[in-house]
Formats: sequence, C-alpha cells, structure tokens
Amino acid sequence: MARKLPRKDVVVVGLGWTGSILSYELAKQGLDVVAIERGPWRDTASDFPPGYGQDELRYGVRLDMFLRPEQETLTVRNKMSETALPIRKFSGFLPGNGVGGAGLHWNGQTWRFLPSDFKLRTHITERYGASKIPDDMTIQDWPVSYDELEPYYDRFEKLAGISGKAGNLNGKTQPGGNPFEGWRSSEYPTPPLKQNYGSALFAEAAKKMGYSPFPRPSGNISEGYTNQLGVTMGQCTYCGFCERFGCGNYSKASPQVCVLPALMRLPNFAVQTESEVTRINLDNTGKKATGVTYVDTSGEEWEQPADLVLVCAFSLFNVRLLLLSGIGTPYDPQSGKGVVGRNYAYQTTSGVSVILKDKVLNNFIATGSGGMMIDDFNGDNFDHKDLDFIGGGYIGSGQTGARPITTRPVPKGTPRWGSQWKKATAETYNRAYNIGTHGSSYSYKDCYLDLDPTYKDRFGRPLMRMTFDFHENELNMSKFLTDKTAEIMKTLDPVELTASPRKGPWNSTIYQTTHNTGGTVMGNDPKDSVVNRYCQSWDVSNVFVPGGASVFPQNAGYNPTGTVGALAYWTADAIKNRYLKNPGPLV
Repeated sequence: MARKLPRKDVVVVGLGWTGSILSYELAKQGLDVVAIERGPWRDTASDFPPGYGQDELRYGVRLDMFLRPEQETLTVRNKMSETALPIRKFSGFLPGNGVGGAGLHWNGQTWRFLPSDFKLRTHITERYGASKIPDDMTIQDWPVSYDELEPYYDRFEKLAGISGKAGNLNGKTQPGGNPFEGWRSSEYPTPPLKQNYGSALFAEAAKKMGYSPFPRPSGNISEGYTNQLGVTMGQCTYCGFCERFGCGNYSKASPQVCVLPALMRLPNFAVQTESEVTRINLDNTGKKATGVTYVDTSGEEWEQPADLVLVCAFSLFNVRLLLLSGIGTPYDPQSGKGVVGRNYAYQTTSGVSVILKDKVLNNFIATGSGGMMIDDFNGDNFDHKDLDFIGGGYIGSGQTGARPITTRPVPKGTPRWGSQWKKATAETYNRAYNIGTHGSSYSYKDCYLDLDPTYKDRFGRPLMRMTFDFHENELNMSKFLTDKTAEIMKTLDPVELTASPRKGPWNSTIYQTTHNTGGTVMGNDPKDSVVNRYCQSWDVSNVFVPGGASVFPQNAGYNPTGTVGALAYWTADAIKNRYLKNPGPLV
C-alpha cells in the first residue's frame, strides 16, 4: 500500500532540460512544484570538477552517467516477425541517468528545424505530388509552425547562451551564417567558437565547390555569458571532453549550469531523486490524473497527489509511462489504429574519414559542437524531383575530442595490436579526420513502440518493445549525403579516404546517436496524435507531455535539443496563460 504524501500543484516526472524549464516557469508563477527523478542528484562543482571530470575511462568508456539496464531497459527487434530481445548493455543509444538527463552528457549541438520541417507532408505533396511519399511512410505535419515557435527557440538559445552566427535575421540573409535557416528575431547570444584547422580546411573545400559553410550552433559557449535567470557561464577551453561528460568549467549548456542554480533557490520547488515513477494515477472516470506513484531506493511505494502532471522523462520512457498508465490508445501496426507508440523514429548518420598527407590537425583541441557545416542538402533545401528519396541532413566537420582510449585512427591494413599498430597510431593521430552527415529519419507504419508480451522489469511491469529498422528511403538518402561528403574531401587530396554510408539492418549494439523520437506524437487530431498542439494529452487534460522528442511526428536532419527546448517554453506559456486560467482541454 503506497504511503500518501501532501498534495502538490504540479508533479514533474524527470528533471532534465524540459523538467527543469517547466519547473522553474511554474514555480515562478507561484505554484507548488515537485520533480521526481529516477537517477541521482548531479552537481557541476562536486561531480565534475576539472581535476577529474575529464576521465575518459570512467565517463567515456564505462559510461558512469548513463542508465543501467537493471534500472530500466527495453527489448528490440528490426521486424514484427522477429522476437524482440532485451538490451543488456546500452550501446546503440545512451539514455542519461540522473538530474540533468541527456542535457548533461550531450555534445551541445543546438539547431532549429527548418520551416518546411514543420509542414513536411504538405510541403512534399505540394512540391512533388503525393506519390513522392512512400505508401508505408507515416510522416505528418506538426500542429505548430516555425513562426509560432521562433520566439521560444530564441528564449531557449538565450537561456543556454548558444554560440553561433545568424544567417537570416528577420528575413535578411546575413554573411557568414546559414543561408537556409528560418528567420531569426535576434542574433545568437554569443559569437561562434573559434574554428580548428580541420574545420577550416573543410569549409574552404566546401566553399570552392559552391556550398555555403557556416559555424555550427553550439552549447559550448565562446565567451562568458549571463542568461535571463541571472546564471553565469564560463568560456569554453576546448578541452574536448563534452559528449558523455559533464562540464566542470560551466562552459557547456546544461540544466545544471543554466537552470538549476536559479530553480533550487525557489522555496516552492522540491526534487525527489533516486525515485522511479511507476504510473500516473487516474480517477474513476479515467479522464483526470490524481498524481503519480513512485518507488524510492528502499523499495517503499509513495503516492504523490497533484493537480497537474508533467511527463518530462527521456522520450522512450515517456511513451512507456503512458502505456503503463493506460493513457491513450496503444498503436496497432496491423490496423493502423491507436496512437501511443506510433511514429517512432531515430536518426540516419554516416561519415567519411580521411588521412591527410602533411597537415597537423591537433585533434585533441576540440569541442562537442564546434566545426563548420553546410546545409545545402538538408531537408528540402535541394531538388528531390529526380532522386529516389526525400529528406536530407547537414554535412559537417568538427573535432569533438579525439580522446586517446577510444580514438586510434590507423591506415587500412594496419595490425590491430603490436608495435606496427602503435607506430601507425602515432603517425596518424594528428592527420586523421572524420566528416559526418546527420540525416533525417522519417516515420513508418512498422516502426513503433509497445509493451513487450514476455519480458518484465523488477516491478513486474512489461518492458517496452522497440520495433525499428532503416528503410530504403533513408538508406538512399544516406548514400547521397555520403557521396557528396566524399566529393568535398577528395579535393584535399588525402592519402586515404573511407566513405561509410549508413547500411541496414539497424544494429542496437553500434552507437549512432541518442536521438530517439516519436511515440507520443503531437498533432491536431486525436486519431493520429497522443497530445495536442500544446503537448496536452487528448485523453487526460491535466497531463502534459512536454518531455522532449517523443512528441516529434518524425525526425528532421538535425539534433533535437533546440526544438525540445523551444517546445518546453511553448508548453510552459500555454499552461501559464491558458490552462491555469481555465483548466481543461486547450483544444
């Protein structure tokens, strides 16, 4: 029997980017807010001091900050005809564990989606005809437009101090920025990072081929900055320990750096860590949430009553919590009916590695999201009429660390160990470079999330099952992007060039990105979405799911964090200015 706690105005499930932003916004509104976080408390000063924060073995190899399968895992398969098996070690993607979530260990790449990404099905149909979209592809328009989200993109970028160069200020193209981006109401909060040699070489080569290189928008900030909450960040030192690491220099945007110092001062906010929410509780009508139930580290069960429930966990676990709580109709791929778990999508990446003849790149001088990019082949920035795919992605060159344990580039044919391997490593380390493509992942009828019929967790609840594989459209797109990348890099006359387009089947043991999207899709119709345009559940009006990329109808050719942050502010405004004045459905 769960022990009942005093009622709160708001209970927030998960304290990452969205959980911390929503908690701050609603607590500042005067509401009594409690956040419940499955993992431990993590603090910049005590957990990631520069004295040992750059520990590659602890964080980069042993994955100290990430979710353990014994805490929560899922089963995976490529096709519905296969039997899904549990993930015993997270490798293909790496969910965070603890306060800050994935916003603590990310690289810092912070993009806005293209205006056409928000009206994808309509845009493709109007430009190429409906037959251009494969029959089994389930892409759909977002229920919000770029123009509506622009002020919220701006707020998130100012919160995080994002470094970059605008390419489109109020409709006017700006030199040095991304000419393909949607309009911006203001310049980036901080200037672009300084570029390393490899990025400069890529940009020069791309420009000679007629493309438009620009600095990647970065959450590793270029200079000291104080955000709108009064929190100060430090200048990036280019140490290269970003992805999989916390930043002890306060230079990488994260909830710990940008929000929590202000949030934790509010007397009407509290956080309960190392406690897992097991279900959202509903009243006898099933139409109203009464709060949540969670279990602490001693195994004791607690009921936290609340008037408003915000589901802000990692995207995959948002989906599972709704399925376990009976909120929304589970998706059935056979009939195409149901919505919870529908339109799961991922990311389609590839790369080209080169070894240069006589150029010393100093790869260890790096940032998680520095570098030079081109967007000429992203989204629908190029004509797809005669191509065998839709979608696209950015192509970019950026040094993200070349950390010594996991980065050992050697020429083809080099032995995998011994004196020759050591000699080749020493000779190649500072001449090897990788240029990545970061492509879209569109949604399909047979890519979805549901509850596994066989495997259960430590509480006896069904694990979530993921059914996903790359489709021909995405594989063709990846080959196209990879070929374009190879063309650029051949102009540098490398000693060796290896092009690696994405190939199927998807393998959950090979890391690609942690960009899992969909499953609680937002839309204008409850027949094809779980939440409305304000991330409010169609079925239970006092449940909102602003918790990140699970509301994406499909994934664009960008990292999702910038859009996740914008949606958090969008939802916060809807709750403050609409819901609290008249609780109930907002649509």
